[in-house]
Amino acid sequence: MNPAWTSQIASVMRLELKKSFFSRRGLWIYLLALGPAFLYLIHAIDVTRDHEHRQAMVRSHPVDTLVLRSIRPGTAEEELSADLGEPYQKFDYRRGRRGMGPQVSIDRYTDGESDFTFTVIDGFVRGINEQDRCNVTKDSAIFATVFQFFYLRLAVFFGCVGIFSNLFRGEMLDKSLHFYLLAPMRREILLAGKYLAGLSAAAVIFTTGTALQIAALSWHFEPGQVAAYMHGSGWHDILSYLGVTALACVGYGSIFVATGLLFRNPILPATGVMLWEAANPFLPAALKKVSVIFYLQSLCPTVAAPENDTPALLRLLISTAEAPPAWLAILGLFALTALVLAAASVRARRLEINYGTE
Repeated sequence: MNPAWTSQIASVMRLELKKSFFSRRGLWIYLLALGPAFLYLIHAIDVTRDHEHRQAMVRSHPVDTLVLRSIRPGTAEEELSADLGEPYQKFDYRRGRRGMGPQVSIDRYTDGESDFTFTVIDGFVRGINEQDRCNVTKDSAIFATVFQFFYLRLAVFFGCVGIFSNLFRGEMLDKSLHFYLLAPMRREILLAGKYLAGLSAAAVIFTTGTALQIAALSWHFEPGQVAAYMHGSGWHDILSYLGVTALACVGYGSIFVATGLLFRNPILPATGVMLWEAANPFLPAALKKVSVIFYLQSLCPTVAAPENDTPALLRLLISTAEAPPAWLAILGLFALTALVLAAASVRARRLEINYGTE
């Protein structure tokens, strides 16, 4: 690349980085990025307190795990009390109108790690619910689902709308874009500098959010569990999630810097792109590849499966496409990004502004 172009790109980036990180219009982006970490922290505190409560219960009323798991539906309430003793929590009520239905008792026991709830109806056990303590495997599956269906599709998506759509549109609203357009600089250089500044801000903000989520989620585990996970697939999973977050900023950033050049109102094109991304599971295999989320999901260490209660008709409509290998997914995402930026550069060459119509 021409050294003068490199210097100009660096100059534009220096001017734009402060705007991208500290714009008043973009403070809500930090809430999107960091909000999930606070929720995971609350979850970790709740799990820790619940475990301490179970440990206190089992010290005052020890119950063997094998005995708890030996109880089967149909066991009489007297036999339940004889084997397990009194529950640490018990609720009694009658079903039906005016309390004329069957007598129901909800008995809760714990072995210190898991919580067992026995539903006793008319003197016999009819339902058993075992709630295990959170473990690395379970929380990893929860994180994968939240990361793919909330963080990528909503938080990073709308964060990129806020950062990249304003790179040009915000300058027009502030009536300051003409300073750039009057400078002896190619429009493609201006586009590249603004895009790279926005990408730097988005990648730093959202990868930090991802790292804080992982740290908050693992806070309540014993050090030995965390060490075992890190020596297994832990480092690979963490680096994969951080990389996918950065690549999401690359792909969505290119789309929204282009829509900022093409549309006055970023909400309409953002809504269209969001619907297209949401419809990805139902698209034919060929059309799936014209989507950022297709490549991002292929790179996730754990692909979140459809919920078990997904209607059968929707399951039939879901189109499956073989996930490409990691190198091909990254190449495909960069190719899609380059294509969008090339189209944006064509628009940038013909860009004219009239502040009176903005």
